[in-house]
Amino acid sequence: MAEQALLGVVDTDGIELLHPIREGRRPAQSGRQGLSNHRWIVGVKLGVLLNRLGLVVGWGWAPDNGHDQHFAPLVEAVKQQMLVLADQGFQSAEGDPPNLKICKRGQWNDRMVIETMLGMLTLISHFKKVGHRVAAYGQARLAFTMALFNILAPWHGLCPDKDTGFVPLSIAEFSL
Repeated sequence: MAEQALLGVVDTDGIELLHPIREGRRPAQSGRQGLSNHRWIVGVKLGVLLNRLGLVVGWGWAPDNGHDQHFAPLVEAVKQQMLVLADQGFQSAEGDPPNLKICKRGQWNDRMVIETMLGMLTLISHFKKVGHRVAAYGQARLAFTMALFNILAPWHGLCPDKDTGFVPLSIAEFSL
């Protein structure tokens, strides 16, 4: 995983394992029905923690019907090193970690780096539809994908723009 930085971003994304009409046909189904991007899927939810450069610091997964607060240990693990920006789905009634900054829609556009990263994974590695039915295989696929992103994103160097400090990420040249 990548190095921790002063500022980080955490978010979740749904990954479809099978079509909702096929739910429940196998007793050992690893995904659950949930809502992702305003669409019903049967799958898992991926939680990703990125550093300010857009590289993966930590990740986890859970059934898709789980809440974003399931990924609070990702934020808790870096409470001494990072201030983590998150959307309102991470807000907890029991209290948030001290390093978690809940951002309303339109605030802190630095959070868009995680949407960029998830979009790249969707296009390059066909990340939104995974065919693995056994949990161990799905977890291995997610682990390899996170490691792959951390290797390919800095392939040509992570050079921030001099004016804005924005670090352009791209793995498009590795598309098949």
